[in-house]
Amino acid sequence: MRARVGQKNTLPRRWARRGTRPTAPKDQRTEHAYIFGAICPEKGKGAGLVLPRCNAQAMNAHLVEISLAVDPGAHAVLMLDGAGWHVAGDLVVPDNITLLQLPARAPELNPVENVWQFIRDNWLGDRIFTSYEDIVDRCCNAWNRLTDQPWKIMSIRLREWAHRL
Repeated sequence: MRARVGQKNTLPRRWARRGTRPTAPKDQRTEHAYIFGAICPEKGKGAGLVLPRCNAQAMNAHLVEISLAVDPGAHAVLMLDGAGWHVAGDLVVPDNITLLQLPARAPELNPVENVWQFIRDNWLGDRIFTSYEDIVDRCCNAWNRLTDQPWKIMSIRLREWAHRL
């Protein structure tokens, strides 16, 4: 549902010669933003926002964005972890969305976790951001690049183990 991106960034996996340690940039500043994103694995569609905070107000804005992206006459089921802003009392859920709470500590059940990993590995990890605006710009660029490739959303959302059951 959301991914934190900032100046204390994650390091993606790297190829390196055995016995060596590849260098990677590291920033000690603490600016960050959150990508709120949802995908439709069947159609390869996505709806997302880049916001400064994770709270009920941000979640409400994201629900409105998702609701607008749902095809007329269709209904979306949104899988959520147990974050406080996902179950806040002042959450306004549009009529065309149903919230499905996943079990605690089970990110492997949520296909959007693959999306966050893909975005970090390809466009956001291993970077030094110059400012908050740079973080927001790169997050928006990464999300837009992903949603411009519906086939990518359809392929990276797969959980192979789930299809074997």
